[in-house]
Amino acid sequence: MDIDCISIFKCLADKSRLLIINNLMEGPMYVELLSQRLNLAPSTISFHLKKLEAVNLVHSLKEQYYVVYHLNSEILSLSLNDLINVEEAEVDEQGEREQQYRDSVIAAFFEYGKLKSIPVQQKKRKIVLEEIAKSFETNRKYTEREVNIIIADFNDDFCTIRREMVGFNILQRENSIYKLVDEN
Repeated sequence: MDIDCISIFKCLADKSRLLIINNLMEGPMYVELLSQRLNLAPSTISFHLKKLEAVNLVHSLKEQYYVVYHLNSEILSLSLNDLINVEEAEVDEQGEREQQYRDSVIAAFFEYGKLKSIPVQQKKRKIVLEEIAKSFETNRKYTEREVNIIIADFNDDFCTIRREMVGFNILQRENSIYKLVDEN
């Protein structure tokens, strides 16, 4: 079932629509009955029912002379967590955009494997530092000298980069011994 959560939430942000849904929970009803119960004009009830129908919260059936409105119990039985949970395709697309951004930052700041300059913007700086961190082995301890040698392969300002890597919690320092921070 394809659900447009944002449209549902927007639709539910109206007191009259909530009252209509509340009344339909008692059972299917037609416009005139809802109009009497809620003390609203039939045209107003029809307007709100069309909005509710557009997001599949209600559906209508023609019964003799009346159009009777029913709640869509399938959507209404979903939990809030189900409604706000982002679809996998959207998550994949977002991840793809983030990866494209990372790649563009790396391409802009690295040339032939060397860091041209340290980015001023924190988000870009973190991406650059994470790229440098790929040169470190997980679960291995490094002396400060070893860290400096690895970083110097990328840029001569190894002191600043080392300090920034500790500041961004990419490297952990304890008694002049460094190791990569475990992401788990």
